[in-house]
Amino acid sequence: MSEAAAVTATATTTDAVVTATGLAKRYPSGENVLEVLSATDLEIEAGERVAVLGASGIGKSTLLHLLGGLDHPDEGAIAFRGRVLAEMSEQELAAYRNQEVGFVFQFFQLLPEFTALENVMMPLLVGREARGVRERARKLLAQVGIEQRGHHFPSQLSGGERQRVAIARALVREPSLVLADEPTGNLDVDTGKRVMEVFARIQEERGAAIVMATHNAALLDGFDRVLYMQPGGRLEERPVGAAQPVGT
Repeated sequence: MSEAAAVTATATTTDAVVTATGLAKRYPSGENVLEVLSATDLEIEAGERVAVLGASGIGKSTLLHLLGGLDHPDEGAIAFRGRVLAEMSEQELAAYRNQEVGFVFQFFQLLPEFTALENVMMPLLVGREARGVRERARKLLAQVGIEQRGHHFPSQLSGGERQRVAIARALVREPSLVLADEPTGNLDVDTGKRVMEVFARIQEERGAAIVMATHNAALLDGFDRVLYMQPGGRLEERPVGAAQPVGT
């Protein structure tokens, strides 16, 4: 059975939103090849909240980029609700990224020339939605507690406010899967905890599955599973209460 067929069979016999089997990813490194992921397996169920812990540079971001269709594995396969990403057309893959996946990045990735409200509206505009766009974005800004800052540009917002805008943008299309890459990495501890509380509340209300990459074990309250990434990308599950800080 091919890797694609195997991952499809697994995904269609479980409640998995996304399934990854045998993922490998390599990058050129001078005259050598750096293998970041090797034979990485992962299954995420609907509404599940999963944290991936590991030191910086170990491959957490690479895994999220593969799951979100931003990059392609060198080996292995990823399926979303039974459909293998590698078998999708470019148009289908673009629709997957825009409609089914919400991204939250460590460095926010807000468009500086647009206001907070316009940044949240952007995924809807890219998806060519016309009805109720501004109102949907405004409601989400209210849910994350910064509706009054909607007319401000990113440069006029604090780090915590910018991350709340990024969370609202990630959720505005009501995705099935939210991928958060070190979402509090640039925030102080108290602001980071407040942002995670907002993130958890909105995510729970909307029922999306979430995969969060982090090295901060203090942020794991409410998560269903904690996976420690080992060198080579192997994921080792440990009890949530036993999570320990990892090196940065």
